[in-house]
Amino acid sequence: MYGLEVRLLVIQPGLEKGATELFVYVDTSTQEVYVRPVLSGVDLAAPRRQPDSCRDELGAHVSTTGGCQLAHGRAVEIDAGVVQIFTKQPQRWADPTVSADAAAAFRAERARHGVATVVSHASYLPNLASPDPELLARSLRAEVAELQRCVAYGIEYMVEHPGNATDGDRKRGLRQNAETIGQVLREAGGDVTFLIETTAGAGNVLGSSFKEIATMISLVAEDVRHRVGVCLDTCHVYAAGYDLVNDYDGVMARFDSAIGFQRLKLLHLNDSQGALGSHRDRHAWIGEGQLGLEPFRRIMLDERLRHVPKILETPKGKDPVVADRRNLGVLRGFRGNPPAD
Repeated sequence: MYGLEVRLLVIQPGLEKGATELFVYVDTSTQEVYVRPVLSGVDLAAPRRQPDSCRDELGAHVSTTGGCQLAHGRAVEIDAGVVQIFTKQPQRWADPTVSADAAAAFRAERARHGVATVVSHASYLPNLASPDPELLARSLRAEVAELQRCVAYGIEYMVEHPGNATDGDRKRGLRQNAETIGQVLREAGGDVTFLIETTAGAGNVLGSSFKEIATMISLVAEDVRHRVGVCLDTCHVYAAGYDLVNDYDGVMARFDSAIGFQRLKLLHLNDSQGALGSHRDRHAWIGEGQLGLEPFRRIMLDERLRHVPKILETPKGKDPVVADRRNLGVLRGFRGNPPAD
């Protein structure tokens, strides 16, 4: 047993809103106690005002259970103005369309809660580097559909893992991946930015080196290349062999030389369970994995990265709100402004 969960119903006499339901979690390993209102028991007629110190570029991937529009309220729960979501179930091919009502609700909730940046993480199934023509065609359709949902919702970024050259021909895979990205951007329309995410590099997965990502970008059709950016994942680059712990400056210099900071539109801040160069894509809480705290301190104090949105994809544990607030608190602490309890 790792912790104890309790839900309390607090009766507030004389208040029109009646009772408030509280979630209480006791971590039995550290004896720490966390208390927060349960979202369903909180009056949402007026959005909670976040502290000014928390109106920064930090956020997390949050659930869309119950509807994508609910993600914005969940961002408020963790004092975030930046959020990443799945617009559909990531392990299924089915591509839902966005109704006018759903799009309007999403945009209205975003405005009401003051969410500054929204990122969609694409499904895990498409493979734009596949040598199988049928899978490639299906992947293309899925990516177009994802971008079209982003357009409907008003989402500005879609992040995607580069494909897997399952035949071992990385050169072909890089070229095909780039050509298909161009086709996807043209067919989907809109102005959503397609972000290529750095990978841990297991097997024939592309994008584990800055050079490969730079090659892909250079091969995207020129008329849509301005809509292609990069998402740097700290866990992935460390697992791929970039030593953020002992050579932070060197890694960032190599990124800038190969790709350029102007292409860096998003950071995924995750510690790594795997060792340097392990090629293991296993995330850990900030400061509790192989990276430790120092690389994250450097990132948070790096003025070149100050305005780049930063998203947590760390394990959620017993309570996602508790986990995200704790990890965001560590990051904000490097700037001397931890979030309010």
